[in-house]
Amino acid sequence: MKTRSPGLTGLTEKMADFLALRPGTVGVLGMVVLVGMGERMAERFLPIYILALGGSALAVGLLQAMDNLLSALYSFSGGYLSDRIGVKRSLLIFNLAAMAGFALVVLIPTWQAVLIGAVLFISWSAISMPATLSLMYTVLPRDKRTMGVTMHAIVRRIPMALGPILGGVLIAVWGETDGIRLAFVAALVLAGVALILQQRMIPDQPVQCKSPDKTSGDCELVPEKNPILLYRRMPGDMKGLLVSDILIRFCEQIPFAFVVVWCMQVIAEPVSAVQFGLLTFIEIATAMLVYIPVAYMADRTVKKPFVTVSFVLFTLFPLVLMHSQSFSWLVGAFVLSGLKEFGEPTRKSMIMDLAPEDCRAGMFGLYYLIRDVFVSVAALGGALLWMISPQVNLWTAFGFGVAGTVGFILFGRDAKKEA
Repeated sequence: MKTRSPGLTGLTEKMADFLALRPGTVGVLGMVVLVGMGERMAERFLPIYILALGGSALAVGLLQAMDNLLSALYSFSGGYLSDRIGVKRSLLIFNLAAMAGFALVVLIPTWQAVLIGAVLFISWSAISMPATLSLMYTVLPRDKRTMGVTMHAIVRRIPMALGPILGGVLIAVWGETDGIRLAFVAALVLAGVALILQQRMIPDQPVQCKSPDKTSGDCELVPEKNPILLYRRMPGDMKGLLVSDILIRFCEQIPFAFVVVWCMQVIAEPVSAVQFGLLTFIEIATAMLVYIPVAYMADRTVKKPFVTVSFVLFTLFPLVLMHSQSFSWLVGAFVLSGLKEFGEPTRKSMIMDLAPEDCRAGMFGLYYLIRDVFVSVAALGGALLWMISPQVNLWTAFGFGVAGTVGFILFGRDAKKEA
C-alpha cells in the first residue's frame, strides 16, 4: 500500500497539470457549477414561461435582445471592475446581483417581473467571464492557457447539460409556471452556496500596477474606463476576428430564443419539456467530449483551423434544425449544435492572446461589449422574422453564418507566437 501512494499522487498531479487545474482556479470552477446549475434549471425555459404568463413572441424576442445587450454592457463593466478591484471582490458583487434577480422572479410571478429580474441574473456569465478568464491567464503558463479556458468551458457546460433536465422534470411535475418558479428557488439557494465557496477558495490576486504612488511606493490602479480609448489599443487582428464573430452570432441569436418553441410547439411531432432537457444534455455532452483534445492541439499548433470549423458548424445548425420534425431528427440536430462549440474555447483563448497584457480583462470585456451590442439587434429582429415564419427566421440565420465564415477564412489570423 505504501508503495502505491506516491504513484497515485504523482498520477493525480500529472492529471491536474494536464488539465491546467490550480488551487486558484478550482474555486472559480466550483462557483461556475453552482450558479450555473441553478440558472440553467430555469433560464432555458424562460421563453415558455413568458408565454405561459401571458407574454407575446415580442416579449420573448425582447428577452433575448436584452440578454445580448446586457451581456455587452456587463462584459465591459465586469472587465473594468475586475481590473479595478480584483477578481474576488468583483465576483462577490456579480453573485449578489444574480441572487437578487432570482428572488424577484420567485416573489413576483409575472412576465414583466421576469424581464426585470433578468436584468440582474441573465447575463451573469457575461459579467463574470472577463474576471474568470483574467484569473486563468494570471495563474497559468502560456502553454496551458487554452486548456485552462477549455476547463472553464467544460465546467460551465455541466450545469448547461444537467440543469435543463432537472428543470424539465420540475415542469413535468408542477407545470410550466410553478415548476419554473421552483427552479428559481433552487437557483437562489445554489448561488448562495457558490458565494460562500468563492470567498473561501479564490485567492486575492494582486492587481497589475500601472502607476505607482511616488510618495508611498504603493500601486495606484488606473484601468482604462473609456471604451473609445481602449478600442484604440485593440490589435487589428482582434478587430478582424470581432467582425466575423458578430456575423456568426447573428446566425446563432436570430433563432436562439425560439429553438425551444420550435421543438415543443412547431414541429410535426413536438417534444415534451423532459425530452427538450435531454436534447440539451446531448448538445452539451457532445461539446464537452471535443473540448479537451481540441485545447491540447490548439495550445501546440495554430488556432485558426479550429475556430473555422466551429464557424462552419454554427452556420449549418439552422438548416439542420429546420428539417428536424421529430425527436429522433432533433437528436442529430443537437449533436451538431454541440459540435459547433468545437472551437469556442480556442476563440476565447485567441482573444486573450491578442489582448495587451496590462488590460486583458478590460479588452476582453470591450470585445464582448461591441459584439453583443450589435448582436442584440439580431435577437429582436429574430422575433420579427419568426412572426413572418419560422422558416424565414432560420434561412436568414444561415445567410449570416455564411458571411461570417467566409470572412474569417479569407481575413482571419492567428495570434502571433511569443519568441
